[in-house]
Amino acid sequence: MLNMKRYILLTVCLLCYALSICSQVNISYVDNIRTLQVLMNGKWGEPPVLLLGSGQYVDISFDDLQHNYVRYTYRITHCNADWEPSQLYTGDYMTGINGSTLIDSYEQSVNTEMLYNHYRFRLPNANHKLLLSGNYKVDIYEEDDDEDPVATICFCIIEPVVGIDLKISANTDIDTYQNHQQVDFNINYQTLTTSNPESELIPVVLQNRRWDNKASNLNPSYLRTNQLVYTHNPSLIFNAGNEYRRFEILNRYVPTMRVDKMKFEEPYYHAYIYEDLPCKNYQYDQDQNGRFLIRNSEDYDNDTESDYFFTHFILKTPQLADGDLYLFGDLTYNMFWDDNKMEYNMLEHQYEITIPLKQGSYNYQYLFLPTGTGIGQTRSTEGDFFQTENEYSVYVYHRPFGGRYDKLVGFKNVKYKE
Repeated sequence: MLNMKRYILLTVCLLCYALSICSQVNISYVDNIRTLQVLMNGKWGEPPVLLLGSGQYVDISFDDLQHNYVRYTYRITHCNADWEPSQLYTGDYMTGINGSTLIDSYEQSVNTEMLYNHYRFRLPNANHKLLLSGNYKVDIYEEDDDEDPVATICFCIIEPVVGIDLKISANTDIDTYQNHQQVDFNINYQTLTTSNPESELIPVVLQNRRWDNKASNLNPSYLRTNQLVYTHNPSLIFNAGNEYRRFEILNRYVPTMRVDKMKFEEPYYHAYIYEDLPCKNYQYDQDQNGRFLIRNSEDYDNDTESDYFFTHFILKTPQLADGDLYLFGDLTYNMFWDDNKMEYNMLEHQYEITIPLKQGSYNYQYLFLPTGTGIGQTRSTEGDFFQTENEYSVYVYHRPFGGRYDKLVGFKNVKYKE
């Protein structure tokens, strides 16, 4: 039986999938699974998009805070552009048996107050070769429960057939160098065999890997010879936001970047981030667009010798009406759910949240989610400024007439800087 919290999280996640807002995200469904990471070819910060048949790989890792050894398994599912499972049979898209494959590589934490086991595995591997392009979802299970995953990670495989010309500008159709950024792009399909490119090609556009404000179901503005043109589309205008806030928790005893104090409160360490205020102006900083990097001050065996700190965040601001405030970024899976919803302290006039985080360098934002919507807003907490350096990704999928799955045939990732 699922405990109530896990049941709620799974219900919320399934609802999100049904609404197409919980798509390419790495998610933990239980409290004890933390610090999910997906690294492409061992390179931090690279989009997890592999070239079909190239020998490239993704390394997947996570921590289990139960510490006692648990046998975890994984299962791979090929998905369409909307991250719903495709109609393919397992043998169509991979070699090997797609049953419960054991994750047999793990290490115990060393010299940490919070004990954990660190698990890792690589795809493709000797058991599983991936044969087709598209979206891949990997569900992780406890060995004795192959129905309810404890976590999910996602990555893509591309067969590059189309080209993408991408332009981002702060001179938008609704304002000029103020609060928004607009994406225009062309899909060049001269090397693609297609009878109806307008309906067969499926573009998806993301800002900073966020799926709550993704642009999809896009129609081209017009067609040229061997080219689809997407321009002056209201769905491709994004709130500019602000640079992500940053902090580092590298040392057990010495406060590092933007940490006010470190304390040992039996039985674990606590890190108190300096109080934040809503941003009234653009804050220039070389952020990492919401990512985190696990490391400690010794920078040695970061995966197993980095401890977990209960990390305290405060945003000093009057209570915001008609919605909730969330701590947002890769550290909270870029999701809106109860685990990262902030509580308002009426006496101190501030929002508060405490979450366990592994030692490292982190980006984060405070996003306001208006009641009844699924798109987070930056205006009241971070501000929206045209100068903000944001990362935009365009995925182009192809479903030929009569096809049973969506191929990923184009991908482009660029950083905008005015």
